[in-house]
Amino acid sequence: MTTAEIDEVTNRALENLVFIEGSTFMLGDVGVLKGRPYTVLDDNNKPPVKVSLDNYSISKYETTWGDFMVYLRDVNRAKDYTLEAGFDWARILPTTANDDPLSPNYYKKPVWSPNYQEAAGYCAWLAEKTGHPFALPTEAQWEFAARNRGQDVPYATDNGTKHNDTYLQRPKQYIDPSIPPSGNMLSHSSTIKERRPVGSYPPSPLGLYDMSGNVAEWTQDWYDENAYRHIDSHNPHGPEKPMNPDKPKKVVRDWAGRGDHFGGGGTVFVRGGEPVTSPSNGFRCVVNQGTPVE
Repeated sequence: MTTAEIDEVTNRALENLVFIEGSTFMLGDVGVLKGRPYTVLDDNNKPPVKVSLDNYSISKYETTWGDFMVYLRDVNRAKDYTLEAGFDWARILPTTANDDPLSPNYYKKPVWSPNYQEAAGYCAWLAEKTGHPFALPTEAQWEFAARNRGQDVPYATDNGTKHNDTYLQRPKQYIDPSIPPSGNMLSHSSTIKERRPVGSYPPSPLGLYDMSGNVAEWTQDWYDENAYRHIDSHNPHGPEKPMNPDKPKKVVRDWAGRGDHFGGGGTVFVRGGEPVTSPSNGFRCVVNQGTPVE
């Protein structure tokens, strides 16, 4: 691993930040306030609660295979996520990056982090390398950004509606990654590991990409289905510890990125808990400072 490769990743991380001016908003399924809930099967985001956030910056893109593998090699842990090391998920999707646009591991496609710890570790690595307070977003930070600073929009797309790319919605043997993107987001069966390169669809009004679809995303909050009943009103961070220490779970957002749809399951309001060992999620980082990163 060379200094030049590390500098390229860290400089790109800084360049890709979008400054988000904090405010007060209703966190959760605001549709119930108008008698039309966006999500109908889960109550873990109802009723919505008023919270306020300080300013922060968030990456416009999901973290890519290319950048993530630079991190793993720099911390000497890439070898830990191989079949030889006992990482069975590598049979489904290797932890690697390549230059083949038709591969699920194309370096510009969003990474599937092998677990929560490495997603958080990547953001901490950026903090160490840059001197800026990078971290995974809190659940509230993620939703506030996805909803264009808390607006009443169900999808984090260019216009708040869903026009799904159809290229994965066919028998698996006929999927062709060379087909150009269509629509404004990608949501599909979670059994398919293919993705689009980050930034393939139009950005949200804030300039953010793929906060609806592509991959589901880790946040730093411990998962509690009743969290909104006792959440802090300012800069909420979720519970102080896992609800079940034997099976710790973190909040995952953007379930359109998992493609497992139930009522309203593709909207930005959906929240769920995933074991910290889950290899099925991507992520993006935030910088927790009150001014834009220079």
